[in-house]
Amino acid sequence: MKKLFLLLTLACLISSSKPNEISWVAIGDSITYLNDHLDETENRVTKGYMTRVVEKLPFIRYTNQGHNGWTSGGIARSIDTLGLVKADIYSVFLGTNDWWAGRPLGRLDDYQRNTGNNTVYGSFRIIINKLRALNPQAPIILITPMQRVDFVYLFNFKNNAYGSYREKNGQHLESFAKAIDSIGHYEHLPVVDLFHLRGLQLKKLVNYKRLKDPQRGVYTNYPYPAFTDVPFNPATDEYPYPVGAINKTYDGLHPSDKGYALISRELVKVLKKYKNDKDLAPR
Repeated sequence: MKKLFLLLTLACLISSSKPNEISWVAIGDSITYLNDHLDETENRVTKGYMTRVVEKLPFIRYTNQGHNGWTSGGIARSIDTLGLVKADIYSVFLGTNDWWAGRPLGRLDDYQRNTGNNTVYGSFRIIINKLRALNPQAPIILITPMQRVDFVYLFNFKNNAYGSYREKNGQHLESFAKAIDSIGHYEHLPVVDLFHLRGLQLKKLVNYKRLKDPQRGVYTNYPYPAFTDVPFNPATDEYPYPVGAINKTYDGLHPSDKGYALISRELVKVLKKYKNDKDLAPR
């Protein structure tokens, strides 16, 4: 009887020492979406950032709310039809598609006054309002867009875009990252700043871009920034990012395993501070 009591006491101690499961809804674009659609990377990626986070923090259960190609405006417009659920933690990882789409960034005042879905600031207000309506106590982690070089889609070379080393519609991608950071500061929300993360600098995103030398017509491996001045013809040229070109991204935009490992490392730093208390207060 005494032995049984000791075993039960030990089991209770072990059970109480384990963190309870917490739910995490990750909202984002293709960088989030691809976590559960690795075939769409031609299996160049083996694990996305959510899978990697859960490997380090197994008490977390994630829901993937990544939407391929969507902007914060698209998320805000569909916010009531996405099937978002009450969760213990939310993350919002958007902005790179807003920049490429040329959406007006707006000002912090648009966020503060809730002026609607015409600017990125306004879109984020709609998103954050929805998450707070679902669970007012849930931490909301904001993730800035990362830098990007020239993107070429694996399955359609005509789907391509230049990198964040240039303006789009008179706006720098860094301005979008700073806007998200300013929302975080205003709302006292944690911000994971990927744009300024040392390991995700432009020169580290790909090893090279394989392009035809305009003078000689010979394929040449151009590092960044040399390749930014060399034309790419999607109708006739080979895919410019063979496996050897992969560094922190596999296509100039989407993270590789190395890139996702860096992203998950930064998220783990934030997420491990929370436990499954009713208020999910930081330890």
